Amino acid sequence: MFSRRRGMETAGSSSPHTSATLTLPPTARLLSCRVLDTVHQPIRQAAFEVTDPIGRRIVSGETDPYGGFTAAVPEGEYRLSVTAEGYTPFHGATLVGDPAQPGTGEIILDAVEPPLLPQPGHWELDPTHSSIAFTARHIGMARIRGRFNTFAGAVRIAERMEDSSMHVIIDAASIDTGVRLRDDHLRSGDFLDAVRYPTVEFYSERFIHRSGSRWAVAGALTLHGVSRSVTLDTQYLGLGTGLEGEPRAACRATAELNREDFTLNWQSVLAHGIAAIGTSVDVTLDVQIVHKA
Repeated sequence: MFSRRRGMETAGSSSPHTSATLTLPPTARLLSCRVLDTVHQPIRQAAFEVTDPIGRRIVSGETDPYGGFTAAVPEGEYRLSVTAEGYTPFHGATLVGDPAQPGTGEIILDAVEPPLLPQPGHWELDPTHSSIAFTARHIGMARIRGRFNTFAGAVRIAERMEDSSMHVIIDAASIDTGVRLRDDHLRSGDFLDAVRYPTVEFYSERFIHRSGSRWAVAGALTLHGVSRSVTLDTQYLGLGTGLEGEPRAACRATAELNREDFTLNWQSVLAHGIAAIGTSVDVTLDVQIVHKA
C-alpha cells in the first residue's frame, strides 16, 4: 500500500489544465503518483521503479518538477520503489485497475539526517584503502577499464565545510589497464606523455553542498600540461574508525572528462568511421581519508 493514498488515474480524465485526451491500448491503465516531503512539497527527480510480483522491472524513471510520475501498465499488482537523496526510501505494493482506488496516489518521504561531517583539521588520503579508476569506450562497443596505482593527497577540513580544500597528486606512469602493451602506449607521447608530464594533479577550494550527503567538489585538473575546471559529483559516505582507533571518513566521486580538452588527441579510426578509443572518459574515485593529529 502507498503510505498515504494509492490510486490509478483513468485515461482521458479531464481537469482545468488538460487540453488533450491520452489514448491508451484497451488493456492499459495509468499508474499515477506524486512524491512529497512531510510538509507536502514535491520532491523532484526522485527515482522510481515499478516491478511485477516476481521482481521484473516494468518501468522506471524520475519524478517531474511537481513530484509526479505516470506510467501506462496492464491491470495487476505491482511493487513500487521510490528513492531520493536525503530521504528514507519507500517500498510498497499497489493494485492497478482497482475501481475502489480512483485518483492519484501520494507517497510521503521522511527526511533523514545527513551523516556527520569530518572534524576540522588536516586529513590525508589513504592510498591502501582508496582507488582512482577510469573507463573509456573501445571501438564503440566494450569499455576499457583501468586505474592509477600510485597517488597521494591531503584534505584540509575547515570549520565551515564549504571552505575546505583538497590536493591530489597522481603518478601518471602508474596507469594500469591490465595489458602491458596498452599501458606502455598510454604512457607514451601519444597519450599521457608521462616523461614530460609525470603527474596528474587536482586542486580544489570549493566544496558545494547540494543536498543530503551529496556535494560538488569544484577545482582545477592539470593533465598532460593542461589545466581545466572539473567538478566532482561526490557522495559523502560518513565517518568511521580504523583498526588502530584512527578517525576515518569516506566518499565516492565521479566525473566525466573529454580527453581532447587536455590535448590527448591521438586517434585511430577503424572501418566505417568508428574511433578506436572514444573521447569521453569516466573517472571514479573511492576515497578514504585519515585524520592527522
